[in-house]
Amino acid sequence: MSLNRIGSIETLTDLNVRRGSDAGTRPRRLSFNPIPQEWSSPQPSPNKSTDRQDFFGEQEHGALAPPEERKPATKPLGDEPVSAFDVSPWMRYLQIGTVVVYCLFAAGVVFGYAAIKPVFIREGAYSNICPESDDDTCVEIHLNLMFTVAAVGTNLAALPVGAILDNFGPRVCGILGSVFLTLGALLLAYAQELPFDAYLLGYLLLALGGPFTFISSFQLSNAFPRHSGLILALLTGAFDSSSAVFLVYRIIYNDTDGQFDQRRFFLVYLVVPVFIVIVQILYMPAKSYKTVGELVDQADEAQAANNSQTPSTSFDDQVTEETALLHNERRQLQIEQRQEREHIVDEVESLLGSVTADDLVEEEQRKNTTSGVWGVMHDKTVYEQITSPWFILICLFTVIQMTRINYFVATIRPQYRHLLGDADRAAEINNFFDIALPVGGIFAIPFIGIILDHTSTVAVLSVLVSIASLIGVLGVLPSAWAAYANIVLFVLYRPFYYTAVSDYSAKVFGFRTFGTVYGLIICLSGLLNLSQSALDLMFHKTFHGNPVPVNLMLLAAGMAVGLSLVVFVAVQVRRRQ
Repeated sequence: MSLNRIGSIETLTDLNVRRGSDAGTRPRRLSFNPIPQEWSSPQPSPNKSTDRQDFFGEQEHGALAPPEERKPATKPLGDEPVSAFDVSPWMRYLQIGTVVVYCLFAAGVVFGYAAIKPVFIREGAYSNICPESDDDTCVEIHLNLMFTVAAVGTNLAALPVGAILDNFGPRVCGILGSVFLTLGALLLAYAQELPFDAYLLGYLLLALGGPFTFISSFQLSNAFPRHSGLILALLTGAFDSSSAVFLVYRIIYNDTDGQFDQRRFFLVYLVVPVFIVIVQILYMPAKSYKTVGELVDQADEAQAANNSQTPSTSFDDQVTEETALLHNERRQLQIEQRQEREHIVDEVESLLGSVTADDLVEEEQRKNTTSGVWGVMHDKTVYEQITSPWFILICLFTVIQMTRINYFVATIRPQYRHLLGDADRAAEINNFFDIALPVGGIFAIPFIGIILDHTSTVAVLSVLVSIASLIGVLGVLPSAWAAYANIVLFVLYRPFYYTAVSDYSAKVFGFRTFGTVYGLIICLSGLLNLSQSALDLMFHKTFHGNPVPVNLMLLAAGMAVGLSLVVFVAVQVRRRQ
């Protein structure tokens, strides 16, 4: 279960950058594009001030530059981003509220699989290919495969989503996401009548809609830069809460004794993609908002241009009515340009508050220094990054943990049915899990950022490995208290784990290659997640419904790779210090 989760979508500075340095080799914003980008160092402009603090990339000469300095700006990936102050505050509030609403209903809805699984079984899913005497094992395996393929598809979708977002903007991503949601809902509504496996394909398409809606919404955190953390928390909370959609439906299904059946639900669900398309066309942003770094750079350039511009006071020896008029026009143009630049500086200061570039950089430096790993692989090529132990170990750890997480979601009820020897108790635990999954994600959000910003990466990885090991131990104990403790730890660990992995990727490998490196981690983890089907067969067939052997295998593998990762990072940090 994964979507890109990050605490920030830009980097302010490299620790080695100081005043007067050429910042052209550093990216302005995090790249979601999985295709490695060019990283050439542009020549600094001869008109560029050498004593101003330029941390955020090459200077762009746009409409506000003096006429003799104007030249085409070097555009970042995709369309040129827009400044938040160019959009009215009420519109930005509306955009954020809208994206939170549709992420709540679309971003991670398929991860409510444990809640809707009983409904699919009651509705007769796969009854045409599974014998009635099979004690639901055949149906279980097919439904679990459906969820596995959907989880893999979600991970793989991060690659094209990154490329589309960076090159075509958030509006295109949102519309594509609504297309996938529509097709998925239609297939699941008529799955019983279709001559192919519409459950698997429909659930996969429903899963693909999630990344397109969720990842493309990250840029809205720059709509109000001073509150970007809160906005990202709202979006992540909406993603975690979206798994409750199927829980609510199952409650309605049970209360109506199956009258509000599968077909009616998914036809009603079509309202969600239709709503997404309408708002994307009407008022959602077609281009991403500028990051804090880009805004500060924009204000910095405007201020530098004003400081360097001197009013024209010289006149030709022969002052005529025509030359006087030309000079007046030029002077008026200079005044208008100065006023426009001053307006930009005021608007940026209004967005960012009284925080200066030095303050932002100092805070970012503190976080980077605390991590202990910042910049360790930033100057390496993509090939050097993905062949290093820094990548291999975190990738293996992600593969194992992602498999464990998805396997647990898919098999929680049969696992505890066997461990507790009571189907009713297993159903109660499953119901508790359905509620705890979205609630736990929301509860953990405020603490995740605090831990990542104020704790070293070695400490974060140590906590991850420790909690994962404890969850593994609790998962094999045949008692109710262990089951509930396991679920509580699981729902808190899940968002913390995924956020920590993306945070690790940004700090170790850098923002320039984030889309390539993190996308490859998630892609490989998703592909290898197909092994979950083999684990499912071992659980049901080889071990006859006993979950302990499979859980012990996953526990041992996770501990071995996790400890190796912690030791390696700790040794490297000590060497750097």
